[in-house]
Amino acid sequence: MSQPTSAPMPPWTKTMSIVGDLLLLAVAYTIVTEAPHPLPISYALLLVASVAGGAVLSVFPFVLEYKASLALEETNTLRSTALQLQDLERLTQAVRIATSQWQTVQENCVKVVSVATEMGGKMVEEGKAFTEFMRKTNDAEKTHLRLEIDKMKRGENEWLEVLVRISDHVFALHKAGLKSGQPGLIDQLGMFQRAIRDTARRVGLAAHEATEDEPFDERVHQLLEPGQTAQPGTPILETIACGYSMQGQPIRRVVVALKQLPAASAQG
Repeated sequence: MSQPTSAPMPPWTKTMSIVGDLLLLAVAYTIVTEAPHPLPISYALLLVASVAGGAVLSVFPFVLEYKASLALEETNTLRSTALQLQDLERLTQAVRIATSQWQTVQENCVKVVSVATEMGGKMVEEGKAFTEFMRKTNDAEKTHLRLEIDKMKRGENEWLEVLVRISDHVFALHKAGLKSGQPGLIDQLGMFQRAIRDTARRVGLAAHEATEDEPFDERVHQLLEPGQTAQPGTPILETIACGYSMQGQPIRRVVVALKQLPAASAQG
């Protein structure tokens, strides 16, 4: 809201000032025209007083207006200062509230940092404990698995030995049937041997035989006596015991008899 820049003066003030000024000038004019010349002292003083009074009356309204304007300006300045002081007080109050809220926020931040630090320490401790627990658990599981694997290997070796023995007995039985010369018995024993070998092949065990006149190869053949050796290429007479492989890995060579005596032998 804009403030007035000057104080309004009553209209009669300037009017009365002009009327008084004209009257004093009229008195001075009358003295000049009607009084004897040279003017007596009394008339001269009255003339000066009339002119001076007229001059004073002519500027008096403007002096009053100037003083009123100064007073109004001081009032406006005081009012503006008061408004600024009110704004400053509101600003001070807002700063005080903000400072109080900031202190509260700072205290909450300190509490949060403290809680976070405490939680971090607990998490580190729990992490270490969990890592130690997992290490112990893994060690226990590895030990258990190792025992189970060893047990399975022992069990695998045991049933592998059982399968090999059964296959050896069936082969010996089938070989005896061949020597008996009875066709019916030979066919039955042959079917039985094929069934046994098919069953063993399903778990990875394969039987190998050497044919007659097949050249001797020490990589796949061996003689009945552990210390005997033979020249490579010596013809084979017959298979005494089958050789075996487990899932493609050889576990025993074919035991054979040769048509000729071994070229050299060594006692084991």
